[in-house]
Amino acid sequence: MPNETTAAGPRPLPNRWISGPSAVFAVGILITAAAFGQGRCRDGYGTPACPLSESVATAPIDPVIAPTGWKTVALDHITFEMPDYRKEAAFYISLMGWKLRGDDGSQAILDIAPWGSAIFKQAPGLKAAVVTNFCFVIEPWNANTVEKELQRRGLSPVADNDGKGFESFHVKDPDGFDLQISNGKGLAGLRRTPANAALAAAPPFEPTGWKTVWLDHFSYNAANYKESASFYENLLGWKQTYDEGSQNELMIGDAGDIIIRGGNPNDPNFGKAAEARSRRARIDHISFGIAPWDTDGVKAELEKRGLPARVDTSTHDEIHVAAFKSYHTITPNGYNLQISFVTHENRLALSNAVRPKHGGGH
Repeated sequence: MPNETTAAGPRPLPNRWISGPSAVFAVGILITAAAFGQGRCRDGYGTPACPLSESVATAPIDPVIAPTGWKTVALDHITFEMPDYRKEAAFYISLMGWKLRGDDGSQAILDIAPWGSAIFKQAPGLKAAVVTNFCFVIEPWNANTVEKELQRRGLSPVADNDGKGFESFHVKDPDGFDLQISNGKGLAGLRRTPANAALAAAPPFEPTGWKTVWLDHFSYNAANYKESASFYENLLGWKQTYDEGSQNELMIGDAGDIIIRGGNPNDPNFGKAAEARSRRARIDHISFGIAPWDTDGVKAELEKRGLPARVDTSTHDEIHVAAFKSYHTITPNGYNLQISFVTHENRLALSNAVRPKHGGGH
């Protein structure tokens, strides 16, 4: 079976979690995860990885849509689709401390924490778990006004309401990803009550006792990262931290962060790459901050459960002295899960760690 390369050398992946086509997919994720751990310009401009000058790489583009004035105030949910949703739910409950809110036989709804929910949907045709949607709560909310403002920007909103007070619209972002905007009376409202449903699947291992305390970041890969960053900033009020030249980390209000990565339209070769032509966005991994954090203890707990623990500091620093500390592991359905020390209070730890020095590298 293929091996994962860690700081200690090659180590077999746990085949009780992944097998068949999913194993190939998962191994590929773990091997290539380092490519998504930092921006291509992290080590400076005018380099093989980042051949543009700083002024060209970071030059802004015109806003892609007019600002709405809306603010993102909460994460309603993240939607995953996968071959075996109950196995995935049991994993997150035991490893990350998530709570089951409901299971209808085709999907499970879990509370990540008081600030977010996840929907795990059964999709037998898939080889591994994928993120297919995210939904955010915005203010101010008036369904008629929101719909008109979306239409005015050419976004063709599709209403999705439950008839019990929850109102939302689905739109497509520049890469066609399903963005849902809601009024806060869906899962965000339900999280005010305890989630105590029982899952019809056995726990995969002893609970860690960890709590998921923060949405460290979505790793969002787009064809044109500047366009996507502008879209989310102007539509939902997300705040850019800095334009690195190949990515931009945005703050999603107090809901979490997102790193938007992709092609740079200022690059003369932009558009020649297959990813730019395909216009297919993907969230290749999500990083969640946990507590309590102990750098060696987290690694030990993962490995005790037969899970890989690939170090990711997003810099060249050893994890004990790095400004950003995290591990990548793998879920039963082959998703690249990142676990970090990031909280709301140090939410820009990664952003600051990889920020290039002006005019050159580190």
